[in-house]
Amino acid sequence: MTNKKQSIDMGEPPSALVTAIRKVLYPLVRLLLNFRIVFPQLAELLKSVYVEVSEKEFRLPNKPQTDTRLSLLTGIHRKDIKRLRTQAVTDRSTPTAIDTGSRLVARWVGDPRYLDDQQQPKILPLKAPKKAVSFESLVQEICKYDLRPRVILDEWLNLGIVSLDADKNVHLNTQAFIPTKGFDEKAFFLGHNVSDHLAAATHNILGHEPAFFERCVYYDGLSEDSIQQLQTLVNDQGMKTLIAFNELAMQLKASDASKIDAQTENHHRIDIGLYVYHKAEKAEHD
Repeated sequence: MTNKKQSIDMGEPPSALVTAIRKVLYPLVRLLLNFRIVFPQLAELLKSVYVEVSEKEFRLPNKPQTDTRLSLLTGIHRKDIKRLRTQAVTDRSTPTAIDTGSRLVARWVGDPRYLDDQQQPKILPLKAPKKAVSFESLVQEICKYDLRPRVILDEWLNLGIVSLDADKNVHLNTQAFIPTKGFDEKAFFLGHNVSDHLAAATHNILGHEPAFFERCVYYDGLSEDSIQQLQTLVNDQGMKTLIAFNELAMQLKASDASKIDAQTENHHRIDIGLYVYHKAEKAEHD
């Protein structure tokens, strides 16, 4: 894909952009240091990403993307460019367990058959007669017979996504869309969510149209009690908003199924996210 607004500017980057990048990097470096990923490892990873992005998105029309040009674009030595271009790219496909889990939860919170009178996810029996919904029917609708319901149930119990009551009915924990356990799952969503959020912000700062919706509400000088009130509101209203988006997206996907060929350019994806963050800070005095 060619970047329509690409340009090579040999001058100093805008100071406001450098400040913004430092802010983006701060929590990333904190994460890296927690896992003992030191600077040389990050530098090597950055080299490979620089090469990949410049090769894919900064091509000149009708001209090959040479090692020399990539070196000019990235500032990376040609010897490293050649090595990195020949290395296998890490698989970026969605892990099967996460893809399956997301589709199961989406069906449970969006399909009217699996919702109660208050439009909340039903408590599901493990099994039920034909035509009656159950956890087994939910799994079979999404996975056919590739995965047994008990295997998914055990994994979800371990991750805290569901719980079982005394009658062996399955309760969905609607607040557990990000598991409290399961490092691989959390790491996947870290990359997926932050990458798309940053991609939207990058699209906007480069002036591409139409701009993506990317907003937040920011306040400081709040007490801990006030933070808890806002957190409760986010947990309630935020989840309702995401479930509403999910319901509409599920309906649209079903109606689009007959119109879209997955191999054509008409195939699109969308990510709609919501986040909240708060921390204690020292008050500043004049």
